[in-house]
Amino acid sequence: MKLFRSPASAFVLLLSLTLSLPGSARSKRTARVRHSAHTHMCKHVLEPHATSANMVLRGRASWYGKYFQGMETGNGERYNRFAYTCAHKTLPFNTRLRVTSVLTGHSVVVRVNDRGPFRNRRIIDLSEKAGQELNLKELGAATIVAEVVSPDTPLGPTTAPDNLLALCLGDPHPHAPFTTYEVAPTPEVAPAAPVVAVPAPTVAPASFLVQVGEFATPVEAQAVLAKIQALDPSMHVELANDLLDGRQRSRVLVGTFGERPQAEAVRRWLLVWGIGGQVREVALR
Repeated sequence: MKLFRSPASAFVLLLSLTLSLPGSARSKRTARVRHSAHTHMCKHVLEPHATSANMVLRGRASWYGKYFQGMETGNGERYNRFAYTCAHKTLPFNTRLRVTSVLTGHSVVVRVNDRGPFRNRRIIDLSEKAGQELNLKELGAATIVAEVVSPDTPLGPTTAPDNLLALCLGDPHPHAPFTTYEVAPTPEVAPAAPVVAVPAPTVAPASFLVQVGEFATPVEAQAVLAKIQALDPSMHVELANDLLDGRQRSRVLVGTFGERPQAEAVRRWLLVWGIGGQVREVALR
């Protein structure tokens, strides 16, 4: 009596018995990756980590738009490019962040509902609507600082943090592509006793700019100016030529900014790219 009609049928039976044995490659469980608007870009999803009220994130932010409209996000919602949401690799879903552009000082509050980004060393992906508030549709990506805020904070455009300068200066790794750190909360100041208002002398309003170097020739200054414009074409940069002790001096001026923290943030951003400078106060005419 023949057990097998052909060698091929014997091979099929042997293969099926092998794959059914315990410990075989077929019987091992594989990790499941939740599908989201970013699934096509990620290799794995990291476990969420806890947040604290003093947590700050610094790094590059990007945005994603209509191509992902209606796709399922990491928490099961449908992606809405007109909502104030974002994707982050590990922050718990529904965490609210105040995201501030280091370049412009503009801020927007968003809610985490997706996972990502998983490319180009970026730390956060904003929805199209949120990215538009930070001018990301034109820039593509920008350096931001993001703070964890209260769950009842309204979503959408908001004012920049009062301690923006402290947030930037508190970065323990300013030259790293991205980092997460904590800053001490701003101490509450007790209300002062009422005082009688005394009319103050009229003072011209002030603005701030970043002076980048002082060069012996316009050619050197022009090279630095071109580098800054290449980093951010929307940045206002100009060349100032002066006589100092009878010698020609050229300066590169970046800005102007209405508040010192905004100018200081841009100075630190330039420093990351190896361009030193100092913040100067100028009177508006």
